[in-house]
Amino acid sequence: MTLTVLFCVDPLHPRRVDPHFSREAAAVRDHYGEIALIDHDALQQGDVDSAVRAVPGDLGPVWYRGWMMTSEEYATLAAALKTRGAVLLTHPEDYQRAHELPGWHDTFAGLTPSSVWRPLAPLEDPGDLSELVRPLPTGPAVVKDYVKSRKHEWNEACFVPDVHNLGQLRTIVAKMIALQDQFLAGGLVVREYEEFGDGGEARVWWVDGEPVLVGPHPDSPGVEPQPDVDVVAPAVRSLGCRFITTDLARRADGAWRVVEVGDGQVSDLPSTVDPMDLYAHLPVPD
Repeated sequence: MTLTVLFCVDPLHPRRVDPHFSREAAAVRDHYGEIALIDHDALQQGDVDSAVRAVPGDLGPVWYRGWMMTSEEYATLAAALKTRGAVLLTHPEDYQRAHELPGWHDTFAGLTPSSVWRPLAPLEDPGDLSELVRPLPTGPAVVKDYVKSRKHEWNEACFVPDVHNLGQLRTIVAKMIALQDQFLAGGLVVREYEEFGDGGEARVWWVDGEPVLVGPHPDSPGVEPQPDVDVVAPAVRSLGCRFITTDLARRADGAWRVVEVGDGQVSDLPSTVDPMDLYAHLPVPD
């Protein structure tokens, strides 16, 4: 069979791939694969029929590469595609497990900062936080939702100098929730803060439990650490998802730590990486 990948459509040019993914679409074609387009904006607006209207019938097994979507949106997309004869190779439950921190955190225990979480709707008051953070050690922490942080508003909406200073914690949490607005994903996460060195982060791409590409993080595309992937490989395989990424950084004491895990379909590929280095490793279904 042929490698088939769904990309997001360019909102301004409905027959083209979104420019952010044009290099990747070209790599798929160069790899003798096929592409199809979905309308990400329509999906977010709840119009799933319009989102998949351009997908040809009976495509069979497909990968997705595009913008992030919620777990609920992904499940809706998977169901709509199935009615058209296309099956996402990453099942909705696997997408959620890799995409949202509560799905992967315990599998990576000991390799990632200790975290606690609470489900929240967008703009919902988080309530009393004292019991939530009780398991965390005294000291600094970071707050985020199940998927993303406000790290670019580090002091206002991300970093908490003392996690057990409840007034301070609540102020930072409230600001994060307000800034995330309707895009708050899943709920509130509070993570123990760990000091990392200045060597940058590496993004490791895994397919069926094997590291197929080690490259830079999109935030620092010119920095290419060489992490010890063997440290995290058992946890990746235990998670059991076909296509994921792990962002790794070296802690001040020299240990490699998992900063984030992500679904490989929605993890950004740095501009300095040749897309063929990734797509050559995506398996073609039998």
